[in-house]
Amino acid sequence: MRKRHNYKNLKIWQLGLEFANDISDILMTFPKHERYDLSSQMSSCSVSMASNIAEGSGRTDKAFKAFLDYSIGSSYELETQLLVAKHRKYIDEDTLKALENKIADWQRMTMGFQNGLKG
Repeated sequence: MRKRHNYKNLKIWQLGLEFANDISDILMTFPKHERYDLSSQMSSCSVSMASNIAEGSGRTDKAFKAFLDYSIGSSYELETQLLVAKHRKYIDEDTLKALENKIADWQRMTMGFQNGLKG
């Protein structure tokens, strides 16, 4: 029987969950008119990062790799949305840079983990 990954023990999942919480905190400061536009998209992407890791962890390694691809894709989407938020002056340069660096670290870790999977 194949061993499943316990997603709660994976550092990439834990950091993904951190992103969801970080973004949720930031979105509280956004204008109300963004609630169904940029805020909704950013929330969805940040939640998707950890959610795809969790869902993929119960699959074969080959399928898990695909779910990690979805998660990584969401992180790139989130980066783009952060740039839009900065352009609209919803976040400052320091917040943008800190999140970009954190996302880049997470992407490296996730891709490294993905490369270690069989399939």
